[in-house]
This record gives sequence, structure tokens and C-alpha cells, in this order.
Amino acid sequence: MARPLGAWRLTNRTLALVAHDRKKDAMVAFAERHRETLRRFDLVATGTTGAQIVARCPDLAITRLKSGPLGGDQQIGALIAEGRIGALFFFVDPLSPHPHDVDVKALMRLALVYDIPMALNPGTAAMVIESLAVAENANQ
Repeated sequence: MARPLGAWRLTNRTLALVAHDRKKDAMVAFAERHRETLRRFDLVATGTTGAQIVARCPDLAITRLKSGPLGGDQQIGALIAEGRIGALFFFVDPLSPHPHDVDVKALMRLALVYDIPMALNPGTAAMVIESLAVAENANQ
């Protein structure tokens, strides 16, 4: 399943956006900062994260799934397993306990198994989204 170094390219145009409670503001700021690039992709998000992004970026069309603890993480995991997610942006709060930690770990494991880009913090997310923007501009 692994690709040779330098051979990676986005094969699915759907991006998943997830953020733990204490990282939702960072995810919303990320979406605002990169809205022009995000607008070019299909977006899915867990419920609360998606609602907060749409409140600040109403021009972004986001399919909202269930809240993470209520099954949203598992819904995104299923989409990954079906090959329907091209990249996962999951802003993780490493300093707080999460009652649905098993679901979180399963979601990250699926991103690893299916070799899709996964950004767990704003710094990595910026690098991934900027590389997608460059690739998009090259294809136009």
C-alpha cells in the first residue's frame, strides 16, 4: 500500500476535519486562513467542529457527521476504509483525557493503514494544505 517517496498525490478530493474541544478554535482559525484552498475540495467534519467552522466560514460547504464521541470519528474512519477520504486534519489535544480515546486511536490507525496524509496539529496542517494548493495550481 505504501507509495515510493515523492510519488504521493491526492487520489480523493475529500478532506476530513476533526478537532478535540480545546483545539476547535485552532481548527476554525486554520479553516479561515486556508479557506480559498479548502473551498476547492469536498469537506467532511465531525458535528461540532463542522458547525464551528461553518459559523465563521459560511462559504465553505461542509458535510457534517455526528459529533466525535457520538460516532463521528467512526464515520470518518469508515470513509477512510472505503477510500473516500484523501487527507485527515485532526487537531488533537494531547493534554486532556478523552472518553472516546479508543475511537480516536482507531481513526488515526486507519489513516496510517490506508496511507493518507494526516495532520495532527496546525503546523503540519499548514504544510499539507499548502502542498495541496500548489498541486491544485499546477493542475489548472
